Amino acid sequence: MKAVVMAGGFGTRIQPLTNSRPKPMLPIMNKPMMEHTMITLKELGITEFIVLLYFKPEIIQAHFGDGSDFGIKITYVVPDEDYGTAGAVKLAQEYIGDDNFIIISGDLVTDFDFQKIFDYHAEKKSKLTITLTSVDNPLEFGVVIANEEGKIEKFLEKPSWGEVFSDTINTGIYIIEPEILAYIPKNENYDFSKDLFPKLMRKGIDLMAGYSEGYWRDVGNPESYRDVYDDILTGRVKFNIDGEITQFPDGVLYSDETYSFDQSIEFIGTVVLGKNVTLEKGVKLNNVVIGDNVTIGKESKIRNTVIWNDVEIHAKVKLDGCVICNDNVIGNNVTANAGMILAEGCEIGQLSKIEQDVTIWPDKKIEDASIVNHSLILGNKYKNSIFVNGTVFGKSNVELSCEMATKLAEAFGGQLPVGSCVVVSRDYHKSSRMLKRAFLGGLLSAGINVIDYRDIPSAVLRCNLSSHDQFIAGVHFRQKTDDPTSTVMTFFDCEALRINNEMSKKIEKAFFKETFRRVDYSLIGEIRESSHEKEYRVYKEGMMQLVNPHIFKCLDCRVAVDMMHGMASDVFPDIINDLGVENIMFNAHRDEHRLANINALIKQSKQDMHDVINALKLNAGFILYPYGQRLDIVSDKGVVLGKQDALNVVLLLLNMEAKETGTIKRVFLPTWAVDIVHFENLKIERGQYANFKAEKMREYDLVATGEGNFAFTEFATHRDSMFATLRILEMILHHGVKLSDMIDSLPSFYYKITKIECRQALKGKMMRMFLADTKGKESSTLDGVKIWLDKNDWILMIPDQYRDHLNLYIQSENEEKGEAILAEYSAKIEQWSKE
Repeated sequence: MKAVVMAGGFGTRIQPLTNSRPKPMLPIMNKPMMEHTMITLKELGITEFIVLLYFKPEIIQAHFGDGSDFGIKITYVVPDEDYGTAGAVKLAQEYIGDDNFIIISGDLVTDFDFQKIFDYHAEKKSKLTITLTSVDNPLEFGVVIANEEGKIEKFLEKPSWGEVFSDTINTGIYIIEPEILAYIPKNENYDFSKDLFPKLMRKGIDLMAGYSEGYWRDVGNPESYRDVYDDILTGRVKFNIDGEITQFPDGVLYSDETYSFDQSIEFIGTVVLGKNVTLEKGVKLNNVVIGDNVTIGKESKIRNTVIWNDVEIHAKVKLDGCVICNDNVIGNNVTANAGMILAEGCEIGQLSKIEQDVTIWPDKKIEDASIVNHSLILGNKYKNSIFVNGTVFGKSNVELSCEMATKLAEAFGGQLPVGSCVVVSRDYHKSSRMLKRAFLGGLLSAGINVIDYRDIPSAVLRCNLSSHDQFIAGVHFRQKTDDPTSTVMTFFDCEALRINNEMSKKIEKAFFKETFRRVDYSLIGEIRESSHEKEYRVYKEGMMQLVNPHIFKCLDCRVAVDMMHGMASDVFPDIINDLGVENIMFNAHRDEHRLANINALIKQSKQDMHDVINALKLNAGFILYPYGQRLDIVSDKGVVLGKQDALNVVLLLLNMEAKETGTIKRVFLPTWAVDIVHFENLKIERGQYANFKAEKMREYDLVATGEGNFAFTEFATHRDSMFATLRILEMILHHGVKLSDMIDSLPSFYYKITKIECRQALKGKMMRMFLADTKGKESSTLDGVKIWLDKNDWILMIPDQYRDHLNLYIQSENEEKGEAILAEYSAKIEQWSKE
């Protein structure tokens, strides 16, 4: 028998514990809960596992690998979109083979006797056995009724109390014969309970109910996560706790390594310690589970609490019924009453008091002596800032709630003159629509008129914003590319550039102090909706005036374009067709489900491009990322150019343009962009791209980030992947070059971007030490610290502004020298952090 583990859920209900990891990887007794389930099945002889992933798959893959470290074999299946529970299993059919198999969730805790479940399935000669159990509250589960022979007669998914007909629920544990897979359609969203089970019953296939007694809990929310620990520590569930066992007068200690503690330390009930745990004098632990690299200061009292890894708790702290996630610092004399959840990366100042059932979301800093009596999400007064480079982002309907959006709009509107006009747009996701509507109300309240573009590409909004003097600002709502559970709000000034830091600070100040301008009823703003026709016309006409349509129609030009289900698909196919470019268009339609797994979509897009370009001998390919800024260029051999190669190719083309016209073209690049290739007709300036005005941007012919973003300022001062695609293609055709030949002409070199962990408190020291290391070497402090070690060899260090790591950029003439530079400075940084 093989096991299929369902491990692809987003873990939305259990946020913020799943902020940086999928739900199956939440630790239970210092191991991912999914690991406990898999080891239990392994002990019954199951050694082949098929793990179905979706959300943050790389975290699960990194922990389990191929399974050999656990004595099992693991095959991973990562769907390219959400196919539902049964649809996902269908994708694994080739790995399941001809034997029956068990399906189990990776996010549950149970002590069921699985051997009895297997035996029951065999005894009944069942084609599909559903494991049932009784629960006190069946509302969150599928209720099931079976007859005396064990045949299931009725299902009801997540009933209301008025619909409940039993306390016996579907646990999501199934034993299935392989022929059942034939009833599941491929590449369709198909659910076990809603679709497959009713279908099988209609076809007369008996579904058998295997009732199990024992402990079973779906860890669906933070409360149930706490309850699991309480049940384990108080013995309500049969659970094997690993580690060395040490008995104390009032409790028992399980530890991953041998410890010797001061006699003043008390252990009461069940206490579990990971590796490298430091307990200072007078610490009292009562039913506590502690992970690795944790320090607890003297005379702290902690009970009924779970502490993950890399946590620093100072002296005389009192915690009761808490969950403390990774990378947190809790100051002296902090008291947290029952129920606090402290997400990762937070710092609680000394003498602070956290009231009951408060949830503190990631990366919050609470000042000394604060009293926190409500949950801290985004935009709370304890958060240092709301804006990141003119954007606000957070978990949809959680961090970014309707209340938050309205208040932010009121704060923003208060910085603009009464009666002024703002354009607002969004992508096609439900969360973007919801938050935009809440935002509009706040603007109206501040006396701001609104042009509602509804669903439109941000590039089109920015084009129209910069083209009309009557618009004073713009705001665009979209789903976060790498996290479908989050929304990004981007604020633009009248030049269609992101608002600068000064404006961001003004908005934040008004937001935190709640100094909102609520105008007289006669001055409340008005909303006017746009049909898009005018906006698209302005955009198209502006683009057509700057490219040469003749060159596209007269030359043999055939390209592939992948729209990646983005908003640009509403306008760009028309533009490229009007120009007469022969094209094969991929993914030029809206699809919220495909965008939910962007990594799978990118992988498939690159493969499709490679296959089609090679098969049809196309000139080039372009992948336009969903929100109209980033662009990937694909060569005539189907190779997706790396970011630095793509930048160099565009610079080569621009250099040809400049040479032909006898001019020097100006380019602005970030300090970390490669500079090993020389362009004789380009004047390249490198620096920090921050708070640029449109006038400054227009001094350059091209502003590029080196991340696939190109702003050809003849059209617009902002990044626009649609115009960039046409401009790059036009230059390729005009000069009669092949991208593959251009790549071959570039010198080979080493370039690497990497991150090194560094606590916030050490970043200043690292900058100082790095700067001291420049003595006797050519260096620059234009953006971070850059050190030249040779003519073409350099290393640049820029501390990340918001996260606990240093960004290192290394360029060298060859890989051997580049790796040596990386090793040298990694060792130096490690040494400096210890000094």
